[in-house]
Amino acid sequence: MEYYIYIKIFHYWAFVSWLAMLFYLPRLFVYHVENISNSGFVDVVKIQEEKLYKYIGYPALFASLISGILMMVLNPSLFTSGGWLHAKILFILFLIAYHISLRKFMIDLREDRCKKSGKFFRYYNEIPTVLMIAIIVFVVAKPF
Repeated sequence: MEYYIYIKIFHYWAFVSWLAMLFYLPRLFVYHVENISNSGFVDVVKIQEEKLYKYIGYPALFASLISGILMMVLNPSLFTSGGWLHAKILFILFLIAYHISLRKFMIDLREDRCKKSGKFFRYYNEIPTVLMIAIIVFVVAKPF
């Protein structure tokens, strides 16, 4: 338990980094689909999408999961502190599903198969915001 607080700090850093990718990648998708006729620009955006997902998204996701699991292993009383942790885990699973869906959209955009609009991706980009708000409420307020 001596290092628990440092693991928790690392968990917060990783989670914020993961959210940065989840917020920004759909914005790149907006730029991608709204500038589809500008092939030079789209080629650059495709590289940005891939690097953001691969070099920030994956490491931050895994760092969040590993540090979160480690906190639960080191402090199993979290499971008996109320249903807030279970709700948080459920919303994290939704974020993971969202993360995976971004990969599918990225591949479809890379291969010029995606027919979604910029407006779709603007709305789709709100999903992690709603989930983040719920997660923070559960962790800080522990409503149940």
